[in-house]
Amino acid sequence: MSLPVLLGLGVVVLVLIGTVTFLLVRGVGSAPSGAATAERPVPSSSRLVRLRGNLAQSQSTFGRGLLTILSRDRIDDTAWQDLEDTLLAADLGVAPSAELVDALRTKVRVEGLTDRQQAISALSEALVEMVDPTLNRSLNLGDGKSPGVVLVVGVNGTGKTTTVGRMARVLVADGKSVLLGAADTFRAAAADQLQTWGERVGVAAVRGPEGGDPASVAFEAVETGIRDGIDVVLIDTAGRLHTKSGLMDELGKVKRVVEKQAAVTEVLLVIDATTGQNGLNQAKVFAEVVDVTGIVLTKLDGTAKGGIVVAVQRELGVPVKFVGLGEGPDDLAPFDACEFVAALLEG
Repeated sequence: MSLPVLLGLGVVVLVLIGTVTFLLVRGVGSAPSGAATAERPVPSSSRLVRLRGNLAQSQSTFGRGLLTILSRDRIDDTAWQDLEDTLLAADLGVAPSAELVDALRTKVRVEGLTDRQQAISALSEALVEMVDPTLNRSLNLGDGKSPGVVLVVGVNGTGKTTTVGRMARVLVADGKSVLLGAADTFRAAAADQLQTWGERVGVAAVRGPEGGDPASVAFEAVETGIRDGIDVVLIDTAGRLHTKSGLMDELGKVKRVVEKQAAVTEVLLVIDATTGQNGLNQAKVFAEVVDVTGIVLTKLDGTAKGGIVVAVQRELGVPVKFVGLGEGPDDLAPFDACEFVAALLEG
């Protein structure tokens, strides 16, 4: 056999050995590394049920207070006043508290309810009606022709970036493709944090330079989402004081710039449930600037002020769509009125 032929065979053998080695190291037919390591989030359909225990435990003071009053041998004027005071302490609000007590008091008198369980059932029905199970709490993701665009806003410290990351997990668990927009350019840590949240579930994040134009980042995120056929673009915005008009104007700009390409289908205002009435004051200002369509209540497990659900819905005329009930990555749940009330009264 001639030398050239031997050399040719040697090259072929070396190529084959290299190819086999590469395939063994990489793994024949394996998924890309990001997909192989991506976590599988908890499906949204089971989240509030799973987290009901967290809520019941955190709201135990509120629930026990209500049940103790209705368990008295005699429900007199003092008992009704105590019931109203308990509701007020839970941030239900003055008008809603008075309405609920009046409705319950009338029901007890008219129907002659004397049994403890009947009174508790009546309270449960009244609370469910006040939280309003008829409100549409689904996330509006548009008509499917372009990505649903969800703008997440709120003051500093409410947990916006974490909420966006958790929301991405909810959507991924429900089979949606998601892209994150890190439009909080004032904090490099916020973009890093958001990118990390995305990587855990195989979701990319669009980010810009620190101190860059937030509207530009949001625009690029939506542009990328349209180009790549993404289902939902979640845009994280910088925390801002509701009393600072310049920052609020900038938020309006982000929304206007995004809408040059696609409709903003949701503006979700993140409110820290522990802030109570102060959170309502913040909410009113944000609603004036960006037409809030839904509320995300965070840290609801860390407060006995569950009545804020009713108060904020009444103040803004929009529904609570998600609640944060813990520190875990999947501790954000779509809100359900009946489950919420049941958890309150389990306490």
